[in-house]
Parts: sequence; structure tokens; C-alpha cells
Amino acid sequence: MKELSQDTKNILGLQLPTDPRWVNLADISIEAILTDHAYCEQKAATTCISYIQRYSNREKMVTALAPIVTEEWGHFRLVLNELHKRGLKLGKQRKDEYVNKLLLFCQKGGNEEGRFLDEMLAMGMIEARSCERFKRLSEGLNDAYMRKFYRRFMESEAGHYTLFIELAEHYIDKEKVRKRWNEWLVYEADIMKNLELRGDRIH
Repeated sequence: MKELSQDTKNILGLQLPTDPRWVNLADISIEAILTDHAYCEQKAATTCISYIQRYSNREKMVTALAPIVTEEWGHFRLVLNELHKRGLKLGKQRKDEYVNKLLLFCQKGGNEEGRFLDEMLAMGMIEARSCERFKRLSEGLNDAYMRKFYRRFMESEAGHYTLFIELAEHYIDKEKVRKRWNEWLVYEADIMKNLELRGDRIH
């Protein structure tokens, strides 16, 4: 627990590690966790598409996110294939309480820069927490194959997390980005403290 907490802070900046009991709950809810994971990947792809459409004048962002769309959709297909391989079904999409609470922290009014900054940081936060959850699964699941399966996703999400931070810093003063990111970290830790522990959700 202590080692993971330190690792989480060093690599991702997250202030609060996932409760270790979560992976035990996920282990007995593989169909549910794979279903939720599939929809997470699908939503990541469609969100990146929406950003490309909204900020088509930001060439660096468009160029960076285009391959992420392909990658996230590829991840959706991988998870869907894993469900089918196991004779499991893709269930219905469920409400993502974690993400909905994060989005409440995004600036709704103000200038475009502030809104863009929070959109990038919200995505960075989701990717960071996903990476940390995938790390839990890659180390704690009983099935050796599934541990390897989630190791692959963990490595991918780590790269995505840094990309969104870098995009924010490309367009906005770095000090402003870091200050706001620290505010996001505090806010996200508070969400984690009060979020119900469920094994049928990635977040």
C-alpha cells in the first residue's frame, strides 16, 4: 500500500491511491468491469473527436489527438473481443459518477482559454486515474492473463495522461497550467474519498 501510494504520487501526481479492496471486488465482476472499461475507451475516442471538431484551428492538438482516437477505438475493440472470447456480453452503459463529478469542476463560463485548459486537465485526470486503476488490475487480479492484459492498458494510459498536460502547456502559460493542475489534484482526491467503492466500475 505504501509503495503504490508513493509510486502513484511520483508518476501521476494523484494524491490518493485506490483502495486496495477495489481490485478484489473487480476480480469477481469481470464481465461488469470489462463492460465498463469498453465504454470508457469508447467515450475517450468520441471525446477526442469532439475536441478536434471544436478546436480545429489548434493544429498541434488536432495532430496529436488524431492517433489517440484510433488507439482508443482500438482499445474498445480489444476489450469487446475479450468479452466475446469469454462468452460474456457487453452490458448497458452505466452512469460514470466519477467523471460526472470531475466535469463539475470545469469552467463553464469565462474565456475560451480557461475552458480549454480545464478540458485538457479533466482528460488528463481521467487518464491518470485510469492508469492507476489499470496498474491495480495488472498487479492484483488472480488471472495471470488478465494481469498482462491490463498491464498493456496501464502503459498506454500513462502516455495519454502526459499528452493532455503537454497540450495545455503548449497553448497556455506553464505556470498557470501547473497551478490549475494542482487544484485539480486536490479536487480529485476529495472525489475519491467520498466515492462509493464498487468493483463493477473502472472509476
